[in-house]
Amino acid sequence: MALPGAAHDLLLDRCLTLFTSFDGIDGQDGAEILRRAMAQVSAVGTGHAEAGYLRLGEGLVRCPLDGQRATEALDAQVRELAGRDGPVRLPRRAWGWAFGLRAPDGPREPDGPCEPGGSRAPDGLHGALVVSYRDRPGEDERLLLTLLVRQTAAALCSAAAHHRERAQALELRRAWDERKAIRRRLDSSLTDLSQLREVHDALTRSAAHGDGEDGIVRTLYRITGLAAAAEDRFGNLRAWAGPGRPDPYPKPDPAQHEELLREAARRPRPVRVRDRLTAVADPRGEVLGVLCLVDPDGRADERAVRALDHAATSLGLELAHLRELAEVELRLRRELVDDLLSGADDTSAYARAEAVGHDLHGPHHVIVVRWSDRPADDVFLKSVSRAATGMGLRILPALRSDAAVLVAQSAPGERSLHSALSRELGTDSGAIGVGASCDTPHEVPRSYQEALRALEVRRRSNSASGMTFYDDLGLYRILRTGSDHREVEGFVREWLGPLMEYDALHHTDLVETLSQYFDRGGNYSETAAALVIHRSTLRYRLQRIREISGIDLADVDSRLNLQVATRIWKVMRSGPE
Repeated sequence: MALPGAAHDLLLDRCLTLFTSFDGIDGQDGAEILRRAMAQVSAVGTGHAEAGYLRLGEGLVRCPLDGQRATEALDAQVRELAGRDGPVRLPRRAWGWAFGLRAPDGPREPDGPCEPGGSRAPDGLHGALVVSYRDRPGEDERLLLTLLVRQTAAALCSAAAHHRERAQALELRRAWDERKAIRRRLDSSLTDLSQLREVHDALTRSAAHGDGEDGIVRTLYRITGLAAAAEDRFGNLRAWAGPGRPDPYPKPDPAQHEELLREAARRPRPVRVRDRLTAVADPRGEVLGVLCLVDPDGRADERAVRALDHAATSLGLELAHLRELAEVELRLRRELVDDLLSGADDTSAYARAEAVGHDLHGPHHVIVVRWSDRPADDVFLKSVSRAATGMGLRILPALRSDAAVLVAQSAPGERSLHSALSRELGTDSGAIGVGASCDTPHEVPRSYQEALRALEVRRRSNSASGMTFYDDLGLYRILRTGSDHREVEGFVREWLGPLMEYDALHHTDLVETLSQYFDRGGNYSETAAALVIHRSTLRYRLQRIREISGIDLADVDSRLNLQVATRIWKVMRSGPE
């Protein structure tokens, strides 16, 4: 039915109002579009916009807009429609309708097939608009509502597209920025790799020339321009390159140094300690040494830090290699000593000794060391070896049973090795036995047995700590070892027992007097001088010895047994002299 002219003009005017109301809305969000749409509902007719909804995920969520009269009951009806166009019940309103805002074709008119019972798929759904009238709207108002809904849906669709385009633009920008950042990191990595390659090549050339620790430190100084130092794990200087070397080199406090090593080992990068950058060399998790850059002015840049870190790795490998060589050499030396003590042919022994840097030609002595308060382990053997080499002895060391055994190129001086080892271990509660000289390797077992004999005599004497030479054993060289020492002690007790008891009871020196008398071949004058007494005092003592022991000193057999007993007594009391 054709509309009257005035009504037609009014309808066209309202349509133009609707079309222009959404101008410039592409950049707005969905809530702003719904707000404008709801404002136009009352502008184009007598209806009222009850609520506006936007799609969130798979459902519709009401927007908090001015002028809404929505309730939870209305929300439930809209959710039940699930984006389809359909009627809603509203208090004191004759007509209510929920329009699904979707693109591109928009809603159907409320008087068409979309009256209650109709359906529409929610594909492309952007939201919903609920409109109510006090009376059922006329045809022109329904037409305007249809246009408004379509315009709102188109605006929401356009806004969504705009947001997608903006999100895509942002994503492109983010991807572009990320690409630039990756490029910068790549350039930085290439620079780092170039620098590391330079450091690696320099260290490799140094290793190829066999420069060792000195070469690593010189290379680090050449690359960084900073003085460099390599220390062992105790803070002792091993190598230095560059100016300003301290003389003497400072010794760190042991406790503080250990704490520094633990802290540096926990850090992934070199750490600054006062005027130095420090990196630890720990190839297998064990700190073997320390590499430092002297940097009091803080000039070390990232390149210097990387060079120090890389050089510390090289130093760790070098120190680990040196340790492995030392351990191999020590094992070969121990195996050689074991074979020498068991009996090795001369030709093989000479060749093997030369391979480990020891000249086995010429006289050698076997030295056996046992300490009462130290277990015979690697630590003990290292201490014994350090003390012996510190005295200038060239040795082949090994552990045998519960003692340290040295095959030495010469004999230690009187008591010197025991004194040196006492200082090394902090206690003098140990005994050392030295075998007689052996000129060829096949004589080493004999010198070893002699060293054991000397050690046993020393340990069974009253002065169990000290050093005994087999050549000084005298009578004890022909006495058997083992459990027979009880028979030896019984022999001494048999011949000297009464005199020993008398001395202990009266604090006299009759046994010592008798020993000095025999040592001086029965000469009164020499014996009295040795004892610092008068000749008459000596005669008195000898008479008391005859009376107490009941032995005739003029009897040849008795005299021999007494002399042997005093010799043994002297060894038992103070060790061989």
